[in-house]
Amino acid sequence: MKQVAVILSGCGVFDGAEIHESVLTLLSIEQQGGRYQCFAPDMEQLHVINHATGEVVEGETRNVLVESARIARGEIKALSTLNVNEFDALVIPGGFGAAKNLCDFAVKGTECQINQDVVMTVDNFKQANKPIGLMCIAPMMIPALFGQGATGTIGTDLDTAAAFTQMGGVHQQADVHSIVVDEANKVVSTPAYMLATSVSEAYSGIHKMVAKVIELA
Repeated sequence: MKQVAVILSGCGVFDGAEIHESVLTLLSIEQQGGRYQCFAPDMEQLHVINHATGEVVEGETRNVLVESARIARGEIKALSTLNVNEFDALVIPGGFGAAKNLCDFAVKGTECQINQDVVMTVDNFKQANKPIGLMCIAPMMIPALFGQGATGTIGTDLDTAAAFTQMGGVHQQADVHSIVVDEANKVVSTPAYMLATSVSEAYSGIHKMVAKVIELA
């Protein structure tokens, strides 16, 4: 039974992990015969968004780990405690939290920096030759994490794809049902809600991505 670590970035599409993507990831891992453990950075999130209005809630702060625990039903650990030797693969769902909390791409674009716990975790999985899956906007971290020539997809958005290329990655357009596999780096990506118009569309690509990650493991 494959053990999969899942990195969450809060709770809610506009300021944290995309909830549908996160739950579909956990479901897909179980459907592939795997087991998961959720992790999140123990840090303050960039800001808090009112998901009913889309507006920033002034003066309110939330913790990424505490918010992520909502999705994980309390079964979550600080990302700094992740031991790569206990896992066969790593998956990172999307949502703006991936671009606001796991890195600052949403603010700094191609000049973005990756959270150090994320960098260390991915480096450990790379060195152990273990596969990593990313979805939605999370693949924007691929060039920074894997270097020049690393391949991935964010779907079909031209501006975001151009940023991916500018950061040194090789972008492949993909539809919502497809995955892109970088065999050399053992990285799998899928557009998910960068393109999905329904939960079933999101599931299509996420399920394939998780299946490929577990196969590579």
